[in-house]
Formats: sequence, structure tokens, C-alpha cells
Amino acid sequence: MNILLTNDDGIESQGILKLAQTLRSKGGYNVFILAPDSNRSGISHGLSIVSGPIKLTEVSKDTWTCGGFPADCVILAVLGVLPFKPDIIVSGINQGPNVGIDILYSGTAAAARQGALMGLPSVAFSLNAKDNCNWEMAALYSAEHLDEFLEMWESDIFINVNIPNKASGPDGMVKTRPVDKNYNDTLSVSREPGGGSLVYLVPGRETAEKTEGTDWEALSKNLVSASLVYTHPVIRQDLCPGVRS
Repeated sequence: MNILLTNDDGIESQGILKLAQTLRSKGGYNVFILAPDSNRSGISHGLSIVSGPIKLTEVSKDTWTCGGFPADCVILAVLGVLPFKPDIIVSGINQGPNVGIDILYSGTAAAARQGALMGLPSVAFSLNAKDNCNWEMAALYSAEHLDEFLEMWESDIFINVNIPNKASGPDGMVKTRPVDKNYNDTLSVSREPGGGSLVYLVPGRETAEKTEGTDWEALSKNLVSASLVYTHPVIRQDLCPGVRS
């Protein structure tokens, strides 16, 4: 079985390098990397292949980078541009959680979504830490439990996994739903002497309500969250009564 390993943090991210090393040492899978050549965090499901050619570079055995986005990486590999075809898509491990609406913005999640759209079992892994990341723990957990997450896969979904950052490891795993959260971000504007303005995003303190059964709650309890996320938009029939899903 061939695994395509990709991410949105870029080829130099410790998350993807540690996971590749651990999966390869675990055995049972052939692991190939195709990842963006630099950080593409927050790119969501953007595609650069539609705007022109993408540069591919082989950097080492079974490892390539490209000038595109995470979803591009999946498309290139599945459509056969590399000397292997993946059976499974694994995205991550992302530096930082992807809970709630993060899933819409995340390139990590988008790679898994693209894999599922192309009919392949797909899992996105994220670590609940921006710094002091316990990569060894997260990579070992991901590798040891990958088969369990793959068993959850069904057509039209991908598995979005968040791992707490406790060095001794999580206390278990639960199936969750994405939380409804608020970023509470603001903007800072700096006027330039020659005219015009520079606008900066100032991250706020994230908040969430009614968190029972959510990915947010699971992480707060040192539990791994596994959310089954639909790849297609879900139609609310109460808003579109004449449409059948």
C-alpha cells in the first residue's frame, strides 16, 4: 500500500518529516512525500495548477516538493505525474490544531478533502501546539493508530484528527464534531508615508460555546479528536425546501 504524505507547512516542517520517518520504520506501507516547497498555511483548497505549470523537484529518495498548494500535491500524485500512485492520503502533521471552522481555512484539511474527492481514504493530522511541539509523540501516535482512522473512512468524507500536545501522550480517542468557535480577530492599520496603508491581522483569543462532543472539548480533556468531515456542501432543506439532498 502506497501512502502519499503531504501538508501545508512545507517540506521542512518537523511534522511531516517525523511522521514520514515513523511510518517508514513501522513498516507495512510504502511512504512517499510530495509537499509544498514552502509554508502554505491557510491556503484552504486553493489550486495553482489551474493557473499554469507547477515546478516539481526531487529532493531525496521518494521525496518531492512542488511550487503548488496541498490540494495540488494530491492531484499531481493521484493523476500519475510521479513514479507511484497513492492508495492512501495522509496530510500533516500540522503545527497547530484544526478544529471547527479551521477546517475550511486549512490546507492540511484540504489535502485530505481532495484525496477523498478522488476516491481515496484520506486522513488529516494536526497537533494542538504552535510551539514546544511534541513531534515524536504525535508521529508515533499517528503511525500506530493510522489503521484505526482509515477504518472510519467512507465515501464522501475525510477524517480530521487533532492530537493533544501532552508529552506522555493522549488519554484516548473519541469521535467528535467540529466546534462552533469564534476567532475574535481584529485589524491593525499602519499608514505609509508615501500614501496607502498596511493592514495587519491581530489574532484574538479563540472562544467556543456548547462544546460537548466537539473536537475542542476532546483536546481540553487530553483526548484525540476524530471528526468525519463531508467533502461536499450539505444542503439545508429548511432553507431550500424545493431541493432534495
